[in-house]
Amino acid sequence: MQIQAVKVQRLYLQVAEQLQDLIANGVFEARKRLPSERDLADQFGVSRPTIREAMIALEIAGQVEVRSGSGVYVLDQRDGPAQIARDQGPGPFEILEARRLIEGETCALAAERISDEQLQRLQQILQAMEQENQRDDAAEQADQQFHSCIAEAAGNSALGATVGWLWDLRNKSEISTRFHQRVREEGIRPIIADHRAILDALQRRNARAARKAMNNHLQRVIDHLLENQ
Repeated sequence: MQIQAVKVQRLYLQVAEQLQDLIANGVFEARKRLPSERDLADQFGVSRPTIREAMIALEIAGQVEVRSGSGVYVLDQRDGPAQIARDQGPGPFEILEARRLIEGETCALAAERISDEQLQRLQQILQAMEQENQRDDAAEQADQQFHSCIAEAAGNSALGATVGWLWDLRNKSEISTRFHQRVREEGIRPIIADHRAILDALQRRNARAARKAMNNHLQRVIDHLLENQ
């Protein structure tokens, strides 16, 4: 008997595949709007971010159309349902949740070890972020530089590599890049006030305040994206 490796499937893909089956079986009809995110979350017993990620996977597969401010609509499947890719990477909310857990502690450590030169660098990056937010083609490079600089200031190469890896996932995962592209198109930008609060806590070298400021920032990002998408 040949033993096959067991692969752990991402939760949002499991939800997406069940929704695909419901669409194929006519439970959700073409050109009709799907139930609300909250209703689907209750029915599947998962979080709203998981439903949001499943919708993006279905959109990439050509199963649904996401209409901002209106809802998610089932598309005609004239050529049959497209296959949902299984290698799309972690969902954007999975990445944000991981960042909140890791970057909060990283920021607290940075508050105890950050140099004056690194604080000055963060101030410069924050100014660049303010300017970048004014551009229609903003790619949030300054935002990534800000968080990477804090990870470097923590003086722990393992944490620095982990934070860098999470940003790489954000920028390379198909589902995540599609999501953040839409976010930028809708005019949602990094929250300057949150980054100022983080910098202020680091300047005071207050680890507890730095952890709280970073946690609050990333949780606010999650909440904001859920309410505005």
